[in-house]
Amino acid sequence: QVQLVESGGGLVQAGGSLRLSCAASRSLSTMGWYRQAPGKQRELVALMYNIGSTNYADSVKGRFTISRDNAKNTVDLQMNSLKPEDTAVYYCYGWRFTDYWGQGTQVTVSS
Repeated sequence: QVQLVESGGGLVQAGGSLRLSCAASRSLSTMGWYRQAPGKQRELVALMYNIGSTNYADSVKGRFTISRDNAKNTVDLQMNSLKPEDTAVYYCYGWRFTDYWGQGTQVTVSS
C-alpha cells in the first residue's frame, strides 16, 4: 500500500503564490495533482511522468509548475498568480499498476 501525504495548502489573496508538496512512501511511475471545487468534478491539474514529460490543464498553464524529486519520492506544485477560481481541495495523485490518492489539502484564494 502506497501512502501519499500533501502539505502546503492555505489561504492566499488573489495574485499570490502557494507551493504544495506531496511525499510518497515509495517510488511511483506517474505523479501529479488533481483538484475538486465545491459542486464540481475532480479535474486534472498537472501530471509528470517518469520520463519527465508533463501535462497541464489549460487553465493553469503559465501559472503552475510541477516538479519531482524521484530520489525522495516527492512531487511539488508551485502555484503563482492565483485566482479565486483556483479555490479547491488539491489531491496528490500517483500511479504504479493502480491509482493512489492523498487525503487532499485545501487551497482558498480570496478576491
